[in-house]
Amino acid sequence: MTTVDPSLSNRDLVPTVPAQRTWGTYNYIALWFSMSMEITTYQLASSLIAKGMDWKQAVLTVLLGNLIVLVPMLLNAHAGAKYGIPFPVFIRAPFGVRGANLPAILRAVVACGWFGIQSWIGGTAIHSMLAVIWPSTATSDGLLWACFLGFWLLNMIVVWRGVESIRHLQAFGAPFMFVMAAALLIWVRIKAGSFGTMLSTPSQFHSTSQFLAVFFPSLTAMVGYWATLALNIPDFTRYSKSQTAQAWGQAFGLPVAMTLYTFVGISVTSASAVLFGKPIWNPIVLIGAFHQPVVAFVALIAILVATLNVNIGANVVSPSNDFSNIYPRLISFRTGGLITGFLGLAMCPWKLLATPDAYIFGWLIGYSGLLGPVAGIMVSDYFLIRKTELDVNSLYHREGIYYYARGINPRAIVALVLGVAIALVGMAVKPLHFLYDYAWFVGFFTAGILYVGLMKLAPPVGGVSAELLTAGSEDGSR
Repeated sequence: MTTVDPSLSNRDLVPTVPAQRTWGTYNYIALWFSMSMEITTYQLASSLIAKGMDWKQAVLTVLLGNLIVLVPMLLNAHAGAKYGIPFPVFIRAPFGVRGANLPAILRAVVACGWFGIQSWIGGTAIHSMLAVIWPSTATSDGLLWACFLGFWLLNMIVVWRGVESIRHLQAFGAPFMFVMAAALLIWVRIKAGSFGTMLSTPSQFHSTSQFLAVFFPSLTAMVGYWATLALNIPDFTRYSKSQTAQAWGQAFGLPVAMTLYTFVGISVTSASAVLFGKPIWNPIVLIGAFHQPVVAFVALIAILVATLNVNIGANVVSPSNDFSNIYPRLISFRTGGLITGFLGLAMCPWKLLATPDAYIFGWLIGYSGLLGPVAGIMVSDYFLIRKTELDVNSLYHREGIYYYARGINPRAIVALVLGVAIALVGMAVKPLHFLYDYAWFVGFFTAGILYVGLMKLAPPVGGVSAELLTAGSEDGSR
């Protein structure tokens, strides 16, 4: 690749070199186990029980949702492993070298929200466990905010240490969290008396129509849960030793880890309905209800490791690169991480986790309508328009096939805006609310089809020519 335009690159955005390709199959399995085994995954599953599902219905919903989102995940992962480029650079192909900032910022803002949510969970976990050990601190709002900000600061320290610290953190965190999840399941089983008792909570639905009314929006929420990583997975696969390593690692890691850990959440929440007369969807509240200091301390360590793992891996790497992409000369990965942290505070994460409805039907489905269209355009452009061939050199220059009209591809912008509008119109227009229930799917297919149609009807000059695509293959493929 020739010398890059400094206004479009820095050392965090350029393609990875062979020495940086250190992630093997285990690292991707560990990535998904460490990111799946955390509180919001648990709450994702437990909220299904709280909404009326039995354990079989909840497990099926979670498994199906993760198998669906695995498809765009693996498709978008291909470019990262092949060309060594991060998400904000990859997205320049369909949107243009300047237009890419729009989808990158959409993804970054959602990640900031998640960063705030995870930081709030970590802080409240510390506060809740302290309240069990020293009950006199239970009503201290000042201590709660101190715990929250303290855990937020710990995340910032890890960010400052860089991306390699994430790999080491998750290599340790994955087996640790697997052991802790098993321990939680066994402990609650002892309290409940048997697995049969734990899983005895029946479905609250009295007809198929009642079940489907909850199932379909819940399925959208399951897909939306990892809709963020489905976009920025190239940020991780750019470090892969091979396509095989990342593909097999993810194909095994994501569905298996999510199903196993959500089964823990489903089982424990179902048991809480038996033990306390109502399902307790928040594991921090549940652990505190037993009033056992030793259990509380062990649970605190597990929750903190889990939350730190997923917060750094899922909610810092991408927005850090996205913010860096806006002004590469001034914003590095570290600076982007700090921006993420402060925006996460500003998004009031305590409100997003107030109730199961706010979490699933508000937060998860809502942002899936923003990110589904981006995923649809990415997949359509890379596989249907460019046949997996990119001119990497042009991704880092203002002259070339990805400059379009002053750096922006209007076809992609039109497809994105219409895709988001159709996916989210149900929020405001009640007769069209069913579109909102399927927001990710509606946005993904609408934007993807519109993009392909616009590119075929009015192709940019030189934008998809066979000669340039061939040059891109020789320049950037591995």
